[in-house]
Amino acid sequence: MKIIIAATLLASASAFAPSGKAAFNTQIAAQDFLEAEPYYSQKTVPTNTFKIKTPYAGKVVSNKRIVGPQATGETCHIIIDHEGDMPYWEGQSWGVIPPGQREKDGKAHAVRLYSIASSRYGDDMTGKTGSLCVRRATYWDPDMKADDPAKKGICSNFLCDTSPGEEVKLTGPSGKVMLLPEEDPTTDYIMIATGTGIAPYRGFIRRLFTEETPAATAYKGQAWLFLGVANSDALLYDDEWQAAKAKAPENFRLDYALSREQENKKGGKMYIQDKVEEYSDEIFTKLEGGAHIYFCGLKGMMPGINDMLKGVCEAKGIDYDEWFAGLKKKKQWHVEVY
Repeated sequence: MKIIIAATLLASASAFAPSGKAAFNTQIAAQDFLEAEPYYSQKTVPTNTFKIKTPYAGKVVSNKRIVGPQATGETCHIIIDHEGDMPYWEGQSWGVIPPGQREKDGKAHAVRLYSIASSRYGDDMTGKTGSLCVRRATYWDPDMKADDPAKKGICSNFLCDTSPGEEVKLTGPSGKVMLLPEEDPTTDYIMIATGTGIAPYRGFIRRLFTEETPAATAYKGQAWLFLGVANSDALLYDDEWQAAKAKAPENFRLDYALSREQENKKGGKMYIQDKVEEYSDEIFTKLEGGAHIYFCGLKGMMPGINDMLKGVCEAKGIDYDEWFAGLKKKKQWHVEVY
């Protein structure tokens, strides 16, 4: 059984690996060598190991486009080798310092934060790599009728253009807001993402359903993923979510909001808040039972989410402010938007 699982993990990792000789050792070790003691303790979460003045020089292992031809924009999955010197936990972020200087003052570019899109063991399970999910930021100029290169995202374009062996300056890891509370293995997780906000949840789901970690062995709750994108070609990591559903149908749920392909109950476009609202009764019941809810993606997602939740509370006769304060007090509410 372990041989079969190991082969499956290697096959999954190879989907993102470059051809030719690997830049790191791909031999899989037992998935317990990066665990705390006990595994759910958060006392040893690594933070700010590398800072802006002393960044870590990671090396790109592979860079692969992971969306179809009709996707709205280009999204890449980039694996970076950190040689085990920059450990992180699921839900944390790395800072990336793009090369070059700012035109306005000649100073170095500011650091950009990216949620890490792999578990602490990395896609290769060695504990020596980490992955980023990056959408290339471009600006369409209506007058030029073309992308304006002067307004493109400096860091996202740098990352999406990297090649194997290229150096990436990293800071961090940073953040504790998005960590998984693993002490109670029956805890339900509700994960809501738009676009590349899927990144931390990929780490969660690999930890709980792909890898043979102590957390995976113990987990008896339900992890429910909501992902909002424009269309089917823009879906991210769908093959991995389908594999998780097949392996643990009672413990993993999946719902998509495809704004250009689906309609909400009012006949409008299906945005992430509309899909979540469809299951509001179940979600509120889970939250009452101690579930943790996560939001990650563009900050523009939150006004729609908050308005939807206020409407649900009003329909249920619940004081929204009191309800929201209760979730935050019990640390059940987790937000990371950009």
